[in-house]
Amino acid sequence: MKKILIIGSQGMLGQELVKAFKKDKNYKTIAWDRKDIDITKEKEVMKKIGFTKPDVIINAAAYNAVDKCENDKKEYALAKDVNGLAPGYLAKVAKKNKAVLVHYSTDYVFDGDFEKLISKEPQGCTHSCATCSLHENFQPEIGYREDDKPNPVNNYGKSKLLGEKEVVKNIKNYYLIRISKLFGAPALGESAKKSFFDIMLGLGKDKKEVRVVDEETSCFTYAPDLAKKTKEILDSQKPFGIYHVTNGGSCTWYEAAVELYKQASAKGGSAYGGKIKTKIIPVPGAEFPRPAKRPFYSVLVNTKLNPMRDWKEALKEYLKK
Repeated sequence: MKKILIIGSQGMLGQELVKAFKKDKNYKTIAWDRKDIDITKEKEVMKKIGFTKPDVIINAAAYNAVDKCENDKKEYALAKDVNGLAPGYLAKVAKKNKAVLVHYSTDYVFDGDFEKLISKEPQGCTHSCATCSLHENFQPEIGYREDDKPNPVNNYGKSKLLGEKEVVKNIKNYYLIRISKLFGAPALGESAKKSFFDIMLGLGKDKKEVRVVDEETSCFTYAPDLAKKTKEILDSQKPFGIYHVTNGGSCTWYEAAVELYKQASAKGGSAYGGKIKTKIIPVPGAEFPRPAKRPFYSVLVNTKLNPMRDWKEALKEYLKK
């Protein structure tokens, strides 16, 4: 039986990880949250986790106030502590105890420069077109692959990239999983951050119209699907390294809102309860000035794992629950 330690166990993802691993008798699941450990304190991390001696450490704890840490020095320092330095402490204690570390990162480590992405070539391309047939029927999957070079455009992305570097620097037995636009059952606690879909459902009850940014194309990641995929990676002992895990398909915020209201209004299609009559108006990002710049296009391409279901199917399940 493997002993697995889940840190951030009351978060949106942490809750689903606990559910996924507790069902399996091959794992003894230990669930810790903020009250149990402060991962920004290296000595505490080394002492408490060293005493527990897990076989696997999953770090689902994160700072995710993207705009708050952009201009506030104290908040940025906190982001770097939680997202950047703490993963390094966890990597060190995992290595010392011969454990595997699972850590989550984000599409925001990339700059979203669409022009760079559209030039993707088929694998094996030598640019000798006269003797090559690789381009026949080739349709490039436009997005960031696991080995693409990060270049964050905001402080949040920089803090997450620091965490990636700290993990890679301090341990070899790691799974670094990049995700995008996480949604699922809200995290426990009064200050828990709501997902985009929860916010939009709330507005759909109160507003006659909502204005939604029709930019920032990326993917959604459904927390229960991510938890299952994480377990699959561990169970199948995939090669250590970086993985991109999102649900299939990509969209802008506006396109996501349209699909949400469509599904939530469908008869028998969800447990939401009634047709949403709120009008959705697409607007450019400039209409909602935010401190932190966002990647224009940050679709994560998965080249190493079996694909997950489309985000629309995952949304349908979430609404039913």
